[in-house]
Amino acid sequence: MIYEGKTKDVYKLEDGNYLLKFKDDLTGEAGVFDPGANSVALSIDGAGKAGLRLSKFFFEKLEEKEIPTHYIEADIEKATMTVKSAEVFGEGLEVICRYRAVGSFLGRYGKYVEEGEQLDAYVEVTLKDDERGDPLINKDALAMLDILSKDEYKELKMLTKNIAAVVKEELKKKGIELYDIKFEFGRVGADKEIALIDEISGSNMRAYKDGEYIEPLVLSKIMLEEE
Repeated sequence: MIYEGKTKDVYKLEDGNYLLKFKDDLTGEAGVFDPGANSVALSIDGAGKAGLRLSKFFFEKLEEKEIPTHYIEADIEKATMTVKSAEVFGEGLEVICRYRAVGSFLGRYGKYVEEGEQLDAYVEVTLKDDERGDPLINKDALAMLDILSKDEYKELKMLTKNIAAVVKEELKKKGIELYDIKFEFGRVGADKEIALIDEISGSNMRAYKDGEYIEPLVLSKIMLEEE
């Protein structure tokens, strides 16, 4: 094991790839789930496997569309996902695509926007920095700090919108609306191609059906039609 995370542990394999071990822990505040939170708030039996099942589903959809990711394969019973080695930007970035004004966006800009107001796939980038509350950062600062070039930022933003659109469309097939979703990216392979890393599960998105928020385990069951 080379890294113990909030919701996953990371192991390095002999062949140079990595193994992600999904946990049953979820981020939030005061025992309430929040995909944007920086600490573990609750643990639910089966959450890790549910997140992995949904991640496998979405990664394979992206593979069909030739969108680059680090995904290789998943073992649901062991709650593990094998992935390619990836070099993160700086010490890690989180990229959020927003379709509705909720969460931290509403907290920052509530003077100018109504809760739940439609947004046009608005993309935000934050630094992974728990101590400083994952501060927002713009493309000029990313380039100035040598974290991400302006050309890389343009590609990152395009990938974010394309991937979010795929997720949004798949959710729509089940009558579910995507409000926002958080991604992580890295440079993969010898050519340092920008690719989606980490996961795509209910624990990093806000999804609603008939105006009601859908919890991560429930979302996985609806999407995969589990009994």
